[in-house]
Amino acid sequence: MAETIHTRLRVKRGVPEESPRYDDFEVPYQHGMSVLDALLWVRDHLDSSLAVRYGCVNANACKTCIALVEGKVTYLCVAPLERDQTTVEPLPSRVLIRDLVTDTVPGDEKLSA
Repeated sequence: MAETIHTRLRVKRGVPEESPRYDDFEVPYQHGMSVLDALLWVRDHLDSSLAVRYGCVNANACKTCIALVEGKVTYLCVAPLERDQTTVEPLPSRVLIRDLVTDTVPGDEKLSA
């Protein structure tokens, strides 16, 4: 029987009122996996509180899974999961909501209170 290969997924987490932290998760690795695949595995198997935005699976709304992967802005669904370690962070230029979820609505398009 083949041995399962694992990799480390490092996720910057938090909410605006608190200091951010990094959580490390050991996830199964297969060549061709995306970072989104790994994040969804974490939500299903390790930590259901992990907040990540994506729409391709449920709403057919592409381009909602944008974040920093290894310091570069990219879509989580196409960013390859690295064999050794992959670091994921929320977009620094957007208002943080929680974990990897940031506000995507431009300020001039928000409803007034």
